[in-house]
Amino acid sequence: MQTVSFQLYSARNFQPFSGIFRILADAGYKQVEGYGALYASLDDAAIADVKADLDRNGLAMPTAHFGLDMLEGEPERVIAICRTLGIEAVYCPYLMPEDRPTDGAGWHAFGARLQKAGAPIRAAGLTFGWHNHDFEFFTLPDGTVPLDHLFAGGPDLAWEADIAWIIRGGADPFAWIAKYGDRITAVHVKDIAPKGENADEDGWADVGHGTVPWADLAKALAGSPVRHFIVEHDNPKDITRLATRSIATIKAF
Repeated sequence: MQTVSFQLYSARNFQPFSGIFRILADAGYKQVEGYGALYASLDDAAIADVKADLDRNGLAMPTAHFGLDMLEGEPERVIAICRTLGIEAVYCPYLMPEDRPTDGAGWHAFGARLQKAGAPIRAAGLTFGWHNHDFEFFTLPDGTVPLDHLFAGGPDLAWEADIAWIIRGGADPFAWIAKYGDRITAVHVKDIAPKGENADEDGWADVGHGTVPWADLAKALAGSPVRHFIVEHDNPKDITRLATRSIATIKAF
């Protein structure tokens, strides 16, 4: 298993981040992953303050999410933020339901759009790719799957594979790792609670305390170029519990 990171979106309801950074450092993390709302509205001085706070806690931010609007509209700003924070890999994380294509041609065109949006990011020497949810695995009317079309339209896109969302999309993560493992540069390590449990946490669980076979998945991912294993939970009740139990599970793989 590579270096363990933590997606800061998981801690959005447990502010301030200065306190979160200390919790993560105490739990043994050396890396975090940023997300759009964390830095998109900050000025240069505030971005520098985030970097200083990370440094004080011995944390790096090698990966980050940026929304498509910012990637297409302000690529120079994205790159500047990456330079300040030390970000090496950028992932576009989401597509609103009303913006999602409804056929293969539309998904292919969206992949081409991502390919174009990522061009200045890649030209700056950074990795650029897509982060999946469940909807990329919902079968289209012709029986095909959106992710295949997206990657066909974006031949240079890396993939930050969110394994639990693949499962929630009704797909087999092992099959998709086998198919596109050469694109996987980061993985979201999250877990799904047994059916009917953790309803107040949207059915998610701390890593190792759910149903996702992470020990086997780690072996399947061993042949991919993945560099970052990033703990995430979309709606945890206890951020310290999530951080400590999840990293303990991953270190035992």
